[in-house]
Amino acid sequence: MEYFIGIDVGTNSARVGLFDVGGSLISHAIRDIQIWKPKANFVEQSSKDIWQSICYCCHDILEESKVHPDKIKGIGFDATCSLVLLDSDERPVTVDPNGDPERNIIVWMDHRAINETEFINQYSREFSLFRYLGGKISPEMQIPKLLWLKKNLPKSFKKASDFFDLPDYLSFRATGSKTRSLCSLTCKWTYQKDFEDSKVKGWDLEFFEKIGLEDFPDEGFCSIGNSVKPMGSRIGNGLTEESAKELGLNVGTPVGVSIIDAHAGGLGMIGLKEGMDSVDYNRRIALIGGTSSCHMAVSNKERFIKGVWGPYNSAMVPSMWLNEGGQSATGSLLDHSIRSHGAYAEALEDATSRKQSIYTFLNKRLEEISIASNCQIDFLTKSLHVCPYFLGNRSPRANPSLRGMVSGLKLSASIDDLSMLYLATIQAIAYGTRHIIEAMNEKGYTIDTLICCGGGTKNSLFLQQHANITACRLILPKEMESVLLGSAMIGSVASGIYPNLKKAMESMSHFGSAIEASKVTAKYHNRKYKIFHQLYKNQIEYKAIMES
Repeated sequence: MEYFIGIDVGTNSARVGLFDVGGSLISHAIRDIQIWKPKANFVEQSSKDIWQSICYCCHDILEESKVHPDKIKGIGFDATCSLVLLDSDERPVTVDPNGDPERNIIVWMDHRAINETEFINQYSREFSLFRYLGGKISPEMQIPKLLWLKKNLPKSFKKASDFFDLPDYLSFRATGSKTRSLCSLTCKWTYQKDFEDSKVKGWDLEFFEKIGLEDFPDEGFCSIGNSVKPMGSRIGNGLTEESAKELGLNVGTPVGVSIIDAHAGGLGMIGLKEGMDSVDYNRRIALIGGTSSCHMAVSNKERFIKGVWGPYNSAMVPSMWLNEGGQSATGSLLDHSIRSHGAYAEALEDATSRKQSIYTFLNKRLEEISIASNCQIDFLTKSLHVCPYFLGNRSPRANPSLRGMVSGLKLSASIDDLSMLYLATIQAIAYGTRHIIEAMNEKGYTIDTLICCGGGTKNSLFLQQHANITACRLILPKEMESVLLGSAMIGSVASGIYPNLKKAMESMSHFGSAIEASKVTAKYHNRKYKIFHQLYKNQIEYKAIMES
């Protein structure tokens, strides 16, 4: 039997999964990773801590599965699109304003570079690369972060000899190769390359000079990437002696070119088949839920959609154009809404006494309220509305300065009030998904199917509300750990077991179950959806009044 390892680094944890050639998960391990928030909008991590967590997880799955390292034929890495700094001796370079030497990662959700983002976007009409970013660059991308470092931490900026996207750092740490992923550089660094017609666009020198990053190219963009390959390509000579020992695996085990975590989730499920029917990519979108949510759609054609990232060629599915929508805060927004509420401590105590998660507890409480009120759960939020832009809007409004809003608060803070706010927040997130789908469909997609994975997919209420609000059919893959599966697919291609990613997708991803939308709630959600848009309009009006 042959096996592959998928390694995923999310915002809060590192995970390792062991898969067989058919895509079945054999063993799975998870470890929390450290995260620091030294001030508002600053989020930092440590590459040393992340690598140690990965190593622990690898040893855990080997111990649990009893699979010998000889049987492991390939490894794939995915991670959040966070920025990693190393010096010429491969040691961490601090990104922390207080100088902590171990904190060498600016996390994707860090918004310290808001001013730099606004500055760069002044040139959106001057450079064609902005067309491939939905019209604007985001503070979640790496170029604004680089400019912030140059202006605010010049010593770190000069000391760093390598700036990695976190997925690329992990493959470098494993193999010693500085080859970068087409996925990372295209989606988060403004790199452009068309593999179909071999027309190399690469880096735009004039753009870097215009925005004040004339430091690049340094010896041909060596520090941010001048060797770029598509995902799944074998990288270097496989695991080095050092990394193999740390991971408990064999020296030389093939490692595939890495991928961003959400894109790994898309890779792991968007190509699954229902029965013998061929896949109609134009009708489906992959929803990868977690701290944030990503909405991944692919097409044979370039589709330029305002406020939606892309189109990116071959950045997820080979030879297909990727459009990437998303919401900057979903799981993190639900956590914030629950934990900041006055009834949270009481609700958590009740949930703990019943051996339930806080989400299960609130779901059951909503069912009880629904029964007592003699109405469907959806209708409980008739007078409570949430604008979900607590961390700005990634798409399709593409405005990181937007803020969250709640309309309908009462002078009480009971568990029932918490339950209602929780439901209204889930619905607001689902309205955001509906908005993204509508923007994509206006430009040629005919999306009526959501394929879902991630943290939110473990929550039945979250899933049903998304089905009801988007009027889409929801598909859940057989293997719900689709992000890990996507990385394992990369390892399978690097090993040579599968000739390419499309073949790996066909062979390792399978249909699980489906959830249908309720037609009874359609008119209700249409009305709530109007309020969702009105809250945004109100916010813009309030800002104009205050700036007048």
